[in-house]
Amino acid sequence: MNVTVHPGLLRGTVTVPPSKSLSHRALIASFLAGRGTVKNLAENSDIDATRDCLDALRNGGICDCRDSGSTMRFLVPLALVLNGGGTFTGNGRLPERPMGPYFELFTQKGVSVERSENGFTLRGALQPGCYSLPGNVSSQFVTGLLFALPLLNGESTIVLTSPLESASYAALTLQVLSAFGIQIEPVPDGWCIPGGQAYRPCDYTVEGDESAAAFWRVANALGSAITYKGLNPHSIQGDCAMRAIIDGDIRVIDVRECPDLVPALAVLCCFREGESRIVHAERLRLKECDRLAVMAGELNALGASVTELPDGLIIQGLASPVEENIDEAGGEGLHGRRPLLRGGNAGSHSDHRVPMSLAIAATRCRAPVTIRGAECVEKSYPLFWKDFSALGGNLR
Repeated sequence: MNVTVHPGLLRGTVTVPPSKSLSHRALIASFLAGRGTVKNLAENSDIDATRDCLDALRNGGICDCRDSGSTMRFLVPLALVLNGGGTFTGNGRLPERPMGPYFELFTQKGVSVERSENGFTLRGALQPGCYSLPGNVSSQFVTGLLFALPLLNGESTIVLTSPLESASYAALTLQVLSAFGIQIEPVPDGWCIPGGQAYRPCDYTVEGDESAAAFWRVANALGSAITYKGLNPHSIQGDCAMRAIIDGDIRVIDVRECPDLVPALAVLCCFREGESRIVHAERLRLKECDRLAVMAGELNALGASVTELPDGLIIQGLASPVEENIDEAGGEGLHGRRPLLRGGNAGSHSDHRVPMSLAIAATRCRAPVTIRGAECVEKSYPLFWKDFSALGGNLR
C-alpha cells in the first residue's frame, strides 16, 4: 500500500496504543500463570505472533514468529523448559537477526541446534546453573532467560559479560515478573533466579506505548498541537527519554537505552537549527531494516542533510527560520516558523517505524511525500494512519 501525505500540521487528541513491549511480556506471563486477565493488550501483528506461538508451545507445534524478534527471543528458552525444545521459523529479516548468544549458550548446556533456511530447531532441556551472555547485542536474550529460569528446579544466575544495553527493557520484564509473583534478585553483573517458582494469576493492565507516542511528540515539536491519552506519567519505558530530549534541546543523543526512538529522532533533528548527533546506535543495523542507512537515505531524498556513521547519524538542521509556514493553525513548533523539506517519494523498507517517522516529516514539507509499503505499520501501530487522518492529516 502506498500512502501520500500532504503537508499540513496536526491538531487534536489521540489515544496512544498499548505498549507493545509490555503486551508481549504480560501475555507470556499470563500464559505461564494459567489464567488471569491482561487488559488493554496491544493489537498488532507482533502480538499476534506471540499469541500464536504460545498456542504452538501448548500444542507442540512449530512457532512461526513472523518477523517478531521479541517473540522468538522471549520464547526459545521457554520451549526448552516446557517442551524440551522446539522449531522456530520467521520471515523478513528475522532469520538474519542475531541468535548467536542463545545458540552458543545452549550448545554449552548440551542443547542441539539444527539450522534451516528460515529458522532452527532446538532439542534439549535447560538445567539450573550459570548462564553467561553478552549484554550489548539485545536485552531480549536476557528477558527470555528471566521468563524461563524461575521454572527450573534449582537456582540459576545470569551473568553479563558486557554492559547491558537497553537496560530499561529488562526493567520492564522484571516489573511484569514481579506482578505475576516471580522473584528475581539483582547481583553484580546480573541476576540470581531462585528455582521452583510458579507464576501467579493477576489482573494486569498494559499502559500506553511511549515508542508510539514519540511520533506525536515530534509532530508537536514541529508545530502541531496534539494531546495524548493513555500514557503512564510514571512509566519506566526507556522511550520516555523523548520527553527530555525535546524539552532539553539535547544535541548529542545517546540512544543505547532508547534505540527505537531513532527514526523519530532523526526527523526531529532535521528541523532543528544547527548540528545534532545520534550516537551509540550501531545495533539499529540489525533491526527490521538497517535503520541508520535507511533513515539517512530517505530523509536525504526529501531534502535533509544526514550523514551516516558506523554507529550513528550526523544531522545538519535546516539553516535558519524563514517567513514561510504551511499552516498558521499549528503550535509554535521549534520556536516559530521553520524551513521546510521539499518532499518527494520514500520507501518503508518493511520497517514499521520508518513510514511513521516519514509521515511526521511530511507535515513540514513543501510538497507531498508518497510512502511505499506503508501497511507495515501493522507491526506495532495498526491504527496509525487512521489516527493521523483523525488529527487532520491530509493523506490518500
